[in-house]
Amino acid sequence: MRALVADPAQPERIALREVPEPVPGPGSALVEVEAVALNRGELNRLALADDGWRPGWDIAGTVRTAATDGSGPAAGTPVVGLLADGLGWAELAAVPIGALCQRPAGLAATTAAALPVAGLTALRILRMGGLLLDRRVCITGGAGGVGRLAIQLGHRAGAEVTAVVGRPERAEGLAALGADRVVVGADAAQGPFDLVLDAAGGASLAAAIGLVAPGGTVVTYGNSAREPTTFLVNDLYTKWGASIRGYFLIADAWRDPPAADLAHLAKLVVDGRLDPQVALVGSWRDAAAALAALRERRVGGKAVLRID
Repeated sequence: MRALVADPAQPERIALREVPEPVPGPGSALVEVEAVALNRGELNRLALADDGWRPGWDIAGTVRTAATDGSGPAAGTPVVGLLADGLGWAELAAVPIGALCQRPAGLAATTAAALPVAGLTALRILRMGGLLLDRRVCITGGAGGVGRLAIQLGHRAGAEVTAVVGRPERAEGLAALGADRVVVGADAAQGPFDLVLDAAGGASLAAAIGLVAPGGTVVTYGNSAREPTTFLVNDLYTKWGASIRGYFLIADAWRDPPAADLAHLAKLVVDGRLDPQVALVGSWRDAAAALAALRERRVGGKAVLRID
């Protein structure tokens, strides 16, 4: 079968190659992949990966062979899933049943593929803030894939949402998603906030710590700035009960299999209550162009590739 594989000699370090077909274990289904999503974490890994490394967390497709232990969707079922160990940018993927759910009728593969990493991350980091009704939530990286979904889910939960973007043009459309305020740069956000979600790290995380309310929570779930964070401890310890928590979906998915949460997100989409914000759909033959657009922050939402 064909797969997208790390190749340091090619543009964006990616190439289509022939690789062995996966052999599912008893608790996994073999899925014919129709669409995959690109994530910044995969982009960062590709920049350092050895030749032959295979990325791919988000997939949508159809079950070719059901799990041999009798669990999960039957052959022929449209599905969406998460591959915590990667290997999803391929024609076939072996997906654990605990990370796979049926794709509802009317949910296209190119839409569903945008949900696993971004949707599950947004859902689970918002839960770390507890009951959000009438709470103040600040979302840095508001224009990204996770940010756009977190804005919608936070708004639906009754929170007052402030979205932070890096450039004025990145603010477009965020108010329509449910952001009560959209500001450029974390320094422009008016705290304190009960929950601050930060994907950038570096100076953005330092600013987030300064914005949290007593008893509030800062969740750090990325380091797109690729730099360390320095902050004044006074910004945290003087706020009794405030905390900083780290989150990484790929590790969490092993601890708490996400099939039920993924099914919940898929239903929200088909019911018209959540928009995955797919901003780019292309062929996996043009993966390098899509990765370049993501790296250069020219994608206002999720980038998805068709396996054609």
